[in-house]
Amino acid sequence: MTGRHTVLVDGLPTSYLEAGQGDPVVLLHGGEFGADACLAWEHTIGALAQRYRVLAPDMLGFGGSAKVVDFTDGRGMRIRHIARFCAVMGVDSAHFVGNSMGAVNLLVDMTSESPLLPVRSLVALCGGGEIQRNEHVSALYDYDATLEGMRRIVAALFSAPSYPADEDYVRRRYESSIAPGAWESLAAARFRRPGLPAPAAPNSARAYYRIAVPTLVVEGGGDKLLPPGWAAEIAAQIDGGRSAVVDGAGHCPQIEQPAAVNALLSEFFAGVPPRRNPGGELR
Repeated sequence: MTGRHTVLVDGLPTSYLEAGQGDPVVLLHGGEFGADACLAWEHTIGALAQRYRVLAPDMLGFGGSAKVVDFTDGRGMRIRHIARFCAVMGVDSAHFVGNSMGAVNLLVDMTSESPLLPVRSLVALCGGGEIQRNEHVSALYDYDATLEGMRRIVAALFSAPSYPADEDYVRRRYESSIAPGAWESLAAARFRRPGLPAPAAPNSARAYYRIAVPTLVVEGGGDKLLPPGWAAEIAAQIDGGRSAVVDGAGHCPQIEQPAAVNALLSEFFAGVPPRRNPGGELR
């Protein structure tokens, strides 16, 4: 059974979902308005919890976690927060799965000179490629906290038109996006001092050769935000990296095609070498 809990991480309330027992799996959600751990992973946690201890935190600014923003290093603050969350939860090594922003945060950390996250294996779902400049990306960035604005976000995230047509689903995401401090914290991260040059466009070029853990990069076959083929391009730069395409899925394949993604995750985790205790024995 999945339970929701709250823990203080360096004084910051951090909400998370937990289920199952065994080797830890940490799930990191995306960064769109209204995102949180439950919406991102509700079709994933139960399947993985049959064999693993699953932890799905709300990242800073989202869901039930603290609504704080670092205006000079927002991504770095979220990565450090997740690293400290793992320490507080007694997790010294875990399989990590990220979707969209969560995947990008994983890749940024693991390609840095000094990674902070205790990553045993890495799965990047629709995060890491070169974001396209189109009306769907505009829907994500220009959200005006209205129901119709959320419908445009939902249309951008999913391949199937049934999602933006589902009034209950759109409203559920809308309600999450207007929870106290949720819209403000994400919108504030995009503030820019008058006269300051616009930030550079997101870049997918990273030091992927630094990634030394088993890695799977997953692409949605109907992703409206990323170009076809990006997952294979990134995986080819990682020693032993693998890629997969989930047909009939947009930017959130774990929601749109959960059975396919759960099968991919289970097969991938099963192939990760077992950990060793300090004395050398397997565990």
